[in-house]
Amino acid sequence: MKKVLILDFGGQYNLLVARRVRECGVYCELKSFRISMDEVRSFQPDALIFTGGPATVFEEGAPTVDAGLFSMGIPVLGICYGMQLMMHLLGGQCRKAITREYGKTELTVNTASPLFAGVPEKAVYWMSHGVEVETAAPGFTAIAHSDGCRHAAVECREKKLYGVQFHPEVVHTEYGTKILENFLYGICGFSREWTMESYVETALRECREKIGDKRVLLALSGGVDSAVAAALLQRAVGDRLTCIFVDHGLLRLNEGDEVERVMKGEFHVDVRRVNAQDLFLSKLAGVTEPERKRKIIGEEFIRVFEAEAKKIGKVDFLAQGTIYPDVVESGLGGESTVVKSHHNVGGLPDCVDFEEIIEPLRRLFKDEVRQLGLTLGLPESLVWRQPFPGPGLAIRIIGEITREKLDILRKADAIFREEMALAGLDRTANQYFAALTNMRSVGIMGDERTYDYAIALRSVQTQDFMTATWSRLPYELLDKVSGRIVGEVPHINRVLYDVTSKPPATVEWE
Repeated sequence: MKKVLILDFGGQYNLLVARRVRECGVYCELKSFRISMDEVRSFQPDALIFTGGPATVFEEGAPTVDAGLFSMGIPVLGICYGMQLMMHLLGGQCRKAITREYGKTELTVNTASPLFAGVPEKAVYWMSHGVEVETAAPGFTAIAHSDGCRHAAVECREKKLYGVQFHPEVVHTEYGTKILENFLYGICGFSREWTMESYVETALRECREKIGDKRVLLALSGGVDSAVAAALLQRAVGDRLTCIFVDHGLLRLNEGDEVERVMKGEFHVDVRRVNAQDLFLSKLAGVTEPERKRKIIGEEFIRVFEAEAKKIGKVDFLAQGTIYPDVVESGLGGESTVVKSHHNVGGLPDCVDFEEIIEPLRRLFKDEVRQLGLTLGLPESLVWRQPFPGPGLAIRIIGEITREKLDILRKADAIFREEMALAGLDRTANQYFAALTNMRSVGIMGDERTYDYAIALRSVQTQDFMTATWSRLPYELLDKVSGRIVGEVPHINRVLYDVTSKPPATVEWE
């Protein structure tokens, strides 16, 4: 299978570049620009892509690579900083831009170039640069320009070296996907080899070769990633997989039962469910500070998992549902700034007696994990489940956690999710949920005065969850959800809709 090596120079869209290449059916991996030539050769790429980055190419200490990369005889595409670095290393010159370009910009392109085949001569592209190519490297010609940028794209067609100052990976570039396809299919000669069907066979073979006749233990959280990992491992090794499902009582309505039913009934997975709601609620009693809630839940989860694991005895592998963005965001895959730490990346827990870790989803993006789940036969209701934080409803309840509040929130959240599905918006909004505020207010129900809680509804659109905008849901839908929640859920007399983007807010309330 052909594959692309993407070198990360620290730009904000770099993980998105990898996603777009995968969406074109071509396998790729994102690595730091610091990778050595020997490591590059070991990877055996069939093409290279250099990403954008915040540095200035001609300043001291700017990220750079071995110029030998351009002599490997494989196509190279440089994006933004990647293009400037290519010019800088191959004999061109860059300078501070006379006209800085940020945002949507009209470009005129040379449609005779294979990079712009089938693209209109003029279209809107997304620019984000304060440095420009003043003189192209020998052998290169300009194939696109804007009013403020003479070298908006360059090519050395003979050596299959291309550079673009714009970002084809973002949706604001009108023909970005077409340009990437032109590079991958037309210039590199690739085809759509990266499919879930082919990945399943590869992943099963790799799991079987690594695990052999040994035993695997997986912490089943109820989320999409761990469920897909369980389904894949069960197909690979059968009854040598054991899953521990710690039900902390903070899951959504009927969620624990559904996960157990699917995993046990349909996939015949050995699931050891621990119903620990009473224990977790006792530990959370009186706690209102969000980070304290997270810490208590995390620590208690480990203790419960450890106690149950000891009943099983020694296992050879500990499996985790780590996915590719977890790896990159934790600073282990590319060069981009560490966004957040992940509980399943970068360290092995010492609470279980095992020899090695296995992460069968480590190379997949979230949308690919969902595709894999469907390919394996998991029901859509589980595969398309909304993203859910590890601490569960505890961080969607402002203030102290009680059984009554959990019951209120479960019912309200279920109504919101049901109506989003009925409206056909369950796959268009990237995340949506209900949160129980700690605010009580006066209301009137049945001619009587009430003094009850307010529920907040939250729905966002996002590509990477690092930034997000609030969803413009139809008023008719919000009206229906509000009416149902107030009418069907006890102790709620007011429904609010959160119209705050990220930043300044976060997606979750706590």
